[in-house]
Amino acid sequence: MEDGRRTADGPGTPEPRLTVCPLEGGRGVRAAGEIGLATHTIWERVLERAVREGEAVYLLELSEVTFVDVAGAGALAAAAERLGDGRRFVVRRPPPALRRVLETFWPGLSTIEVSMS
Repeated sequence: MEDGRRTADGPGTPEPRLTVCPLEGGRGVRAAGEIGLATHTIWERVLERAVREGEAVYLLELSEVTFVDVAGAGALAAAAERLGDGRRFVVRRPPPALRRVLETFWPGLSTIEVSMS
């Protein structure tokens, strides 16, 4: 059944999307969708805002994110490197590939904590 949507990939292929909303009761955001070429601008704005806000711990709830490309992981690592002063990102329930990419390319980056619970 075709839903009438069209993209560069053809009819019915949905555009990658990333939605981000503030976390209730905590400092951070909940993201859903994909972090890839089509959504990098959104992701980079989220990370830049997190760096500017100055919270000691900034939560990134990614349990509804289905994909993060290497550039998205790199943007996270670059933002984390700009945190300084004992600050950190806590990344909750990311796609498994994100954890592996961070461990491979940015091992020991103490400003990112990955929580699978």
